[in-house]
Amino acid sequence: MNPAAHRLPLLQLLICSSLILTLAMGIRHGFGLWMQPITQDQDWTREAFSRAIAVQNLSWGLFGIGAGMLADRWGGWRVLLGGALLWTLGLCGMALSESPLAFTLSTGVVIGAAQAASTYGVLYGIIGRQIAPEKRSWAMGVTGAAGSFGQFLLVPTEGWLISSFGWQQALLVLGASTLLIAPLALLLREPATPAAATGATTAQQGIWQAMREAMAYPSFRLLMAGYFVCGFQVVFIGVHLPSYLKDQGLAPQVASTALALIGLFNVFGSYGVGLLGQRWPKRYLLAIIYGTRSVAITLFLLAPLTPWSVYLFAAVMGLLWLSTVPPTNAIVAQIFGVRHFSMLSGFVFCSHQVGSFCGVWLGGLLYDRNGNYDLVWLISIGLGLFATAVSLPVRETAIQRAPQRVAASAP
Repeated sequence: MNPAAHRLPLLQLLICSSLILTLAMGIRHGFGLWMQPITQDQDWTREAFSRAIAVQNLSWGLFGIGAGMLADRWGGWRVLLGGALLWTLGLCGMALSESPLAFTLSTGVVIGAAQAASTYGVLYGIIGRQIAPEKRSWAMGVTGAAGSFGQFLLVPTEGWLISSFGWQQALLVLGASTLLIAPLALLLREPATPAAATGATTAQQGIWQAMREAMAYPSFRLLMAGYFVCGFQVVFIGVHLPSYLKDQGLAPQVASTALALIGLFNVFGSYGVGLLGQRWPKRYLLAIIYGTRSVAITLFLLAPLTPWSVYLFAAVMGLLWLSTVPPTNAIVAQIFGVRHFSMLSGFVFCSHQVGSFCGVWLGGLLYDRNGNYDLVWLISIGLGLFATAVSLPVRETAIQRAPQRVAASAP
């Protein structure tokens, strides 16, 4: 039986996945632009805003595991429909919150759940099941590049909405726009796929077996450690860079341009790494990405701060920004197969989001205590070197399972 007969058309799959990720990640990457207008208008501290975003990232990671389980069991398109509704509820709640607690619940918990149901774990699970292994890294790179293009496209749009209509009306507009995810999700409904297409060795493997197997596997834990660092660095920079630059006397337009440049250059970074992942060992690509991030941050802090030094830093970080996502997810699929891929991807991404929580929360906490971000920048550099070291021993070959488990799944 030809497996291709049970797959979505490639162009339909890539376009719909890319548009969903463009919208979801584009809105998410612009949250740093809302810090100053919201905290000033509501008379809240930066730590209060940072706490809500930190909870959002942690919520995204924790809900991502459950969203992955549901997607593997009932289909990713159903989870995406729920994500569209949660996005709308969360953004409207963010606009109408009158207390830090309500803001944390809407911005943190609800939007975090929306992100879990509409981004990488669910979409890459569909791609993993629908794309042949030899093209999987490329397809994930294409979709990841689309998420980066969303940052380039929507961050300036968010800045324009805030300046034109005010932050509350801007959030309501974005909330309505996320309903567009729903019709795209319907186009990602997967055809019935023979069990063999997901890997014969995992056809009879249960959720808890798959979970225990992954957690006991050293390379899986190393990937989780590296992804923790990724989350710490990108969310700290994405949320706190605008305030850092304003504290240094640069115009707000410099920050919005920098975030847009990160998104633009990550289009090339994600796509390029997706291509290279088909040719080079992915663990080496991850080590290079993490190490180069530490070098880039160090040079940025040592160089005189000007708009052009910010733009150069943003371009370099953009090439490295989400370029960890395609190789990390491709390695997970390569090792364990795609039967429980969304769930396992959710566990790895949960580690990323714990790092995000630490990065954004520590950024606000240490700024309020010290009056600057110096210590958090240094922590980011050290963690990048750590991630470089733990990426190198990762084994990318398929896990060897007991022969009797394969035999048990035979007719």
